[in-house]
Amino acid sequence: MAKPDNTSLKRVAILGSTGSIGTQTVDVIRMHPDVMRASLLVARRNVDLLAQQAMELRPERVVIGDESLRGKLADMLRGTGVEVSGGPKAIEEAVCAESVDIVVAAMVGFSGFGPTMAAIGAGKDIALANKETLVVAGQIVMAAARDKGVAILPVDSEHSAIFQSLQGEKHLRPRQIILTASGGPFRGMTRDQLASVTPQMALRHPNWDMGAKVTIDSASMMNKGLEAIEARWLFDVPASQIEILVHPQSIVHSAVEFEDGSIKAQLGVPDMRIPIQYALTYPDRMPSPANRLDLTSCGPLTFDKPDPNTFRNLALALAALDKGGNSPCAMNGANEVAVARFLKGDIGFLDMSDVVEQTMEKVAFAPRPSMVDLYATDAEARRIATALSDAMTKN
Repeated sequence: MAKPDNTSLKRVAILGSTGSIGTQTVDVIRMHPDVMRASLLVARRNVDLLAQQAMELRPERVVIGDESLRGKLADMLRGTGVEVSGGPKAIEEAVCAESVDIVVAAMVGFSGFGPTMAAIGAGKDIALANKETLVVAGQIVMAAARDKGVAILPVDSEHSAIFQSLQGEKHLRPRQIILTASGGPFRGMTRDQLASVTPQMALRHPNWDMGAKVTIDSASMMNKGLEAIEARWLFDVPASQIEILVHPQSIVHSAVEFEDGSIKAQLGVPDMRIPIQYALTYPDRMPSPANRLDLTSCGPLTFDKPDPNTFRNLALALAALDKGGNSPCAMNGANEVAVARFLKGDIGFLDMSDVVEQTMEKVAFAPRPSMVDLYATDAEARRIATALSDAMTKN
């Protein structure tokens, strides 16, 4: 069989190629070499895996976020013809290259905001896995995408499910968005039980294989709050039309209710390669590397209301959504600090909510923030959250 013409393939940039979403995106590209290829790979520090991916996929360029590792990466890729660069500015420059058609935005946290905005500015479609981009600056991001005619294609399983459920319904407004949550490993626990949770316990998710930060957010239910904010901007619905239901089987990935009482949902095994592939091949569907869902063996499907009094991070995220302005940005910055300090063992599981809540109270409120305001808010929130965490560590 003749090799496909590289000029006819969809050229994919993977921001965060060595992380959970990134490595699964590589799986999808491997399965469809006649449809897509990796033209840009970006990682923060995992230079060994990045080099291995580059030697296999032969993109035009790789970028390592930690610029101090650029020399090591260049040595590892010498003679391959792959261009090597390093640092945050190099990432933003690389996503704008002519050799990129679509950007898989899978960098974790606020660090993915700048590169995603740069890609939108260059007219690149976005397969969005970095939910913090819309949490921090949803109005700005969606307005920029509209101005540039850029498609924002959701990769999160929940938002992909909503997106898929809305296909063929573009002339209708949904009555309600139903976001499902697994409930994480601590579903049903009391606050007294949560007080003794360790990082090792929190990293054991019952259904999904995710990176450390997202897994901790899932355990605290912050992840579902972030997803509610993301859904508000992706689907242009007010917070009052977003309902969160705990669905521990993770089979119904989310659903949409319409005015006539009909509910459309997307079901599947918990495998992120399904929504990743749909974003990269939309509007087409193709064979997937994921297992098939067997409805006869998946057992009963249950749904319950979440408990925001026990899982306070969910309540805090929803409060930030209601308040608007720069509140979601402050909440997100504080949460990123709190999760990092919890993973290091500096603060407890319940302390994360205290850090987020107190930071949100202390950060100056901006009702209509600019990009400059949002960067300042993020920096201020991180300073405050770090100081609060330090004080907890000393106590």
